[in-house]
Amino acid sequence: MQGERSSNANTSLIDQIYDEILINENKIKVNTKKVYKASEKKQEKKKRSSRYYYTKARDKARKKTVKDTKLSKRTLMASFMILVAIPIIIFLGITLGNDRKYYIVSLGIIVCTMVPFFMVFEDRKPQARELIIIAVLSAIGVAGRAAFFMLPQFKPVVAIVIISAVCFGAEAGFLVGAMTGFVSNFFFSQGPWTPWQMFSFGIIGFIAGILFKKEKLEKRTISLCIYGGLSTFFIYGFLLDTATWLIFPQGTITLQSVIPIYLSGVPFNLIHAAATVIFLAVISKPMIEKLDRIKEKYGLIEP
Repeated sequence: MQGERSSNANTSLIDQIYDEILINENKIKVNTKKVYKASEKKQEKKKRSSRYYYTKARDKARKKTVKDTKLSKRTLMASFMILVAIPIIIFLGITLGNDRKYYIVSLGIIVCTMVPFFMVFEDRKPQARELIIIAVLSAIGVAGRAAFFMLPQFKPVVAIVIISAVCFGAEAGFLVGAMTGFVSNFFFSQGPWTPWQMFSFGIIGFIAGILFKKEKLEKRTISLCIYGGLSTFFIYGFLLDTATWLIFPQGTITLQSVIPIYLSGVPFNLIHAAATVIFLAVISKPMIEKLDRIKEKYGLIEP
């Protein structure tokens, strides 16, 4: 009897020790899970926070980083294409093509524009998302021009082109401007004026991108509005008025016959410049913030 009692006591003692071991193991597992979940949540929170553009760490890093204002090789190539090659193509279209080969001239402008743009990707392959952004910006410009078709010269195209240039660079700005002018004229009618509009829209974007690279133009609304109004009036207006007397010559070109053409274009150019200022004042800040955030998140084209 005593042997049975002692064996039962030993068995119950072993069971107690075994139960305590199981309980301790469960506690260790629970604590391990809690620690793992806490570290996992902390890590996930860090990952989420790194996706945001406006964080204190990035702002400090951007302030410390010295911006490179030197023009790149592709920008110099783009300058040659835009300031030399494209004017030659337009001139050949006027003289040899008698202004009736404007489709060929327009396609030549697009090709000259795409060469320096694709040099942006000389060190890596272009991503579809980068090309889609440029296509979407061009589509916004086309849609904006079509939406205000009932108001002569009151168009948001130049505003979209300037925003594209300061966000994605001078080459992208010229490409968006040229593509917007070409595609939108399928709605507004193609003609010998199409290459001039493509070049005018594009050169405004290209200059905006270079000025931003050189830190002469800021992303602030007031700065963009001033540049947009002046460039629309003096660059776009001057080039299109020049195209008027080159495309539709009326007898011998003299100073007396040219001055009225420029003077008659002043009211239209003022309306266009005012429209650009208004659209930049309304859409530049929210649009630039969203484009910068997309660019930062997905590592898109840097200006």
